[in-house]
Amino acid sequence: MPLEPGATLGRYRLIEKIGEGGMGVVWKAEDPTLGREIAIKVISERVEDPRRIDRLRNEARSLATLSHPNIVTLHSIEEAEGVTFLTMEFVRGMPLGKLIPSGGMAPARFFELAIPLVAAISSAHRAGVIHRDLKPDNVVVGVDSMLKVLDFGLAKLRLTGGDLEDTTRTVSTANRIVGTVAYMAPEQIEGGNVDPRSDVFALGVMLWEMLTGQHPFGGGTRSEVVASILGHTPRDVTDVAEGLPCRLGIVIGGCLEKDPGRRPHSSTELRDELEILRDEQVTLIEEPTPSIAVLPFVDMSQKRDQDYFCEGMAEEIVIALAKIEGLRVASRLSAFRFDPASGDVRVIGRRLGVRTVLEGSVRMAGGRLRITAQLINVDDGYQLWSERYDRKMEDVFAIQDEIARKIVEALEIELSPRERQALAKPPAKNVRAYDYYLRGRQLLYTQGEQQLRHALDMFSSAAQLQPNFALAYSGIADARSFMRATWAEFSDVNLELAREAAHKALELDPELAEAHASLGQAFSLGGQHAEAEVAFEKAIRLDPRSFEAHYFYARECFMQGDFDRSLSLFETAWKLRPEDYQVPLLMLQLYQSLGRSDEIPSLARRGVALARRHLDVHPEDARAWYLGVSALARLGEFDRAREWLERALELGRNESVVLYNVACAYSHLGNHEEALDALERAAEIGKPYRGWIEHDSDFDPIRDHPRFRALLNRLNDYSEA
Repeated sequence: MPLEPGATLGRYRLIEKIGEGGMGVVWKAEDPTLGREIAIKVISERVEDPRRIDRLRNEARSLATLSHPNIVTLHSIEEAEGVTFLTMEFVRGMPLGKLIPSGGMAPARFFELAIPLVAAISSAHRAGVIHRDLKPDNVVVGVDSMLKVLDFGLAKLRLTGGDLEDTTRTVSTANRIVGTVAYMAPEQIEGGNVDPRSDVFALGVMLWEMLTGQHPFGGGTRSEVVASILGHTPRDVTDVAEGLPCRLGIVIGGCLEKDPGRRPHSSTELRDELEILRDEQVTLIEEPTPSIAVLPFVDMSQKRDQDYFCEGMAEEIVIALAKIEGLRVASRLSAFRFDPASGDVRVIGRRLGVRTVLEGSVRMAGGRLRITAQLINVDDGYQLWSERYDRKMEDVFAIQDEIARKIVEALEIELSPRERQALAKPPAKNVRAYDYYLRGRQLLYTQGEQQLRHALDMFSSAAQLQPNFALAYSGIADARSFMRATWAEFSDVNLELAREAAHKALELDPELAEAHASLGQAFSLGGQHAEAEVAFEKAIRLDPRSFEAHYFYARECFMQGDFDRSLSLFETAWKLRPEDYQVPLLMLQLYQSLGRSDEIPSLARRGVALARRHLDVHPEDARAWYLGVSALARLGEFDRAREWLERALELGRNESVVLYNVACAYSHLGNHEEALDALERAAEIGKPYRGWIEHDSDFDPIRDHPRFRALLNRLNDYSEA
C-alpha cells in the first residue's frame, strides 16, 4: 500500500516522514489508543528484496533484549495491510552528525554526549548485542540533549552458550560488506570475526569526529576510505583539537588500533575512562589555582645512561612542590609519560591541564653537573624563569631547592613557615645514598615479595652510606612493615625492626612526617592502636598533604570499625593523589558498611578505570588486578572479573596477600568453596589479620560458614594496616 501523510497503518495514523535510508523509512505517527506520538519503521517501497524483512525482524529481536535510557525503546513488531513494521519510541531531535561543529565540540559538550553514547553500547554488549553499524546518523540527540542510539538492524546476538549468532546471515551475501564503511573496524571490512571490540572501533571514530569535526580516515571514495582504515594511523586527537587532556588522546587512539586485542577490553572500560576524564576536566575548571607539571629532565650526558638520575631529580622537585597547598602539581605518573624533547611544551601543558611546565636537562661528567631548567607559561610559550647551574655533584640538593624556590617566586605563591621550611630541607647529603633511596622508594609500593626485599636492600644501602639519612630509615621501616602486612615474612622480628628503624629516623629528624607515618604503620600492625593513632595524627599535623599518613591511618581506622573516620581519611588521601587506584577500590567496603549502596557502582567504575590505567604502565602488579576483581563483581561484570582474578593468580599464586584478595573475589562471585580454599591457603602461607577479616564486607556471603568461623578462631588477634 502507498504510505503518505494521513494514511492509516493498522491503528496508527502516519503524520510525516522523518527519515529514510538505504533500506528503511521512518515515519512519525500517532497511536490513537494511547494518545501518544510514536515512530514507525517500514521497509522502503523501493526495496523489493524480501531479506530486508528479516533484517527488520532482527532489529526487533535486538531491541527486545535491551533496556537502557539511551537506547530507543521498541514497542512492537506488527503487520497490517501486507506491511511489516516496527513501532518505537519517538525521539524529537536531530542526528548527532548534524550537531558536530566544523571545528569539533567543546570538551563539556563532548562529554555530555559521549558518555551516554558509550554507556548505551556498553549496556547492549552486556546483553549480548553487537550493533555493527554505529555512526552519527544512527544516534539522535533530543531537544533536552537526551541521546538515543537507533538502528540495530545489523546487530549480532549472543546465544546462551556464548557463541555468536549472526542474525543477518540471511540478509547479507558472501564477500559483501554489511554496514557503513567509514565507521567499520578493519576486521569487519575484511570479513573477519566481529565482536564488541568492533563496535569500540566505531565509537573511536565517532569520538574522534565529535572532538575535531573531521573524520580520522581520509579519502574521497569508498575504496580510499577502506585503504585508509586498513593502512593509516590517525593523528592523536589532542594534536588536532587543542585543550584536551593527554589521556583522552591515548584512550581514543586505543579505540582505533587495527588489532582488536590492543583496543580497550570493552565498551564498559571506555565509558569508565570517559567518566574519569570528564570529572578531571570539571576539577580543572573549578580550581583556578596555580598549576605546574614537572617533566623528566633530559639526559645530556655523553653515554646517555643517566635517565634514572634525571627522573629522580625531577621527582624530588615534584615532591617538594606538592607540599605547597596553593599549588596544584601534575602527578609523576601523568607528567613522566611525556618526552620533553619530542614535543611542544605548550601542547604538553595543555594536555596535562596545567598553566606552567618545568623542563630541564642534566649533563654529568667528571664529578660535575650542568643542570638547566626553565619554567614555561603554557598560554603563550614564554619563559617565566630560567637558569643554568654548573656545580659539583654534591650540590645537586641545593640546586633542587633553588629550582623549587624560584618556581614559587615566579608563580607569586605565598608560603607558610612550614612550607618554607619543607622546601629548604635537602632530602640527603650523599648523592649515592640518595640514588639508592630513590630506587627503594620506586620498588616499595609494588608490594611483591621480591620487590620488597630489593627495596629493603636499597634503603639499607642508603643508610650505610649516610648514617644520618632519616628518610632512608623511614624507608627501612616501611619495607619491614609491608613485608609483614603482605605476609611475605610474617614475623614479630619484622615489626620490631620496623619500629626500631622508625624511631631511628625520628632521632635524626623529630619533625619528619614520613617517619611518624612509618611508626604509625608499625604500631598498627602490632595491634598498638592507641600508639598508632598518636603517630598518624602527628604525621598529618606535620604534613597535611601526606598521602601515606592519611592512607595508612584510614586502614587502621577500618580495622577498628571506625568506618566514618576511615572514609574521611581515604577521601582526603584520594584528593591528595587522585590517580591512585587503591583508595576507591578499598572505599567500596566502607560504602557497603555505611549503607551507601547507591553510590557503589560509580565508585567501582572509577576504581577499575584507575586500576586499568595503572596496569597499562605496570602490567605485572598483581595488587591492581586483584583489587579490581571485587569491584567488577559488584558491577555484574563477572566474565571480566574472572579474567582479572586469573591474571592475579598467575602473578602471585603462592603469595598470601594475593590469595587473601582472591578469596574476597571468589566470595563476591558466589564461588564460596573456592573462596574458603583460597583464604585457608593464605593462612597456611602467611597469616591474615583477624581484625581486617572481621570487618571485611567482601566475606559477608561466607561469614556464617563453619569453615570461615573455624579459620577466624585460629588466627591471632592482630590488626593489619
